[in-house]
Amino acid sequence: MIPTIYFCSTCGNSVEQKIPAGETLLRAVCPACQTIHYQNPKIVAGTIPEWEDKILLCRRAIEPRVGLWTFPAGFMELGESTEEAAARETVEEANADIHIHALLGIFSLPQVSQVYVVYRARLQNLNFKPGAESLEVKLVSLQDIPWDKLAFPVIHEALSRYVKDINATIP
Repeated sequence: MIPTIYFCSTCGNSVEQKIPAGETLLRAVCPACQTIHYQNPKIVAGTIPEWEDKILLCRRAIEPRVGLWTFPAGFMELGESTEEAAARETVEEANADIHIHALLGIFSLPQVSQVYVVYRARLQNLNFKPGAESLEVKLVSLQDIPWDKLAFPVIHEALSRYVKDINATIP
């Protein structure tokens, strides 16, 4: 569901829903100042922090899905790269010092207008602890991932890809 824009953020006038010249999609257009208001997906950036044969997971302290497990991830801020956003979210949620070393994947969620960019990262030390958005953070082995207690389907999908990739590289 895409929220409707009613007023122009440039001049405050009421907007009209129309297809601007040269475009193909319905947009909120201001008849007073001609600003076209584009609505785009939100980008979520995250990491799967690794330590030896384990990964760091966070138990959510905030809604939605409080009490369920995820890897550190959150919305990008303006002026950040996806790597910077993923590292920041890892600090915010797990107080973990990481080094990003590979892109795991990009996951499109058009039904909620989000795109997840998930990186593999190495923990630099074991000095992690819950941030304000986490009840608990812990290292888990791949066989101990709490599959039935993951917060969102995209977390399940990303961790499934991660496990598949890891298993494919083990001789």
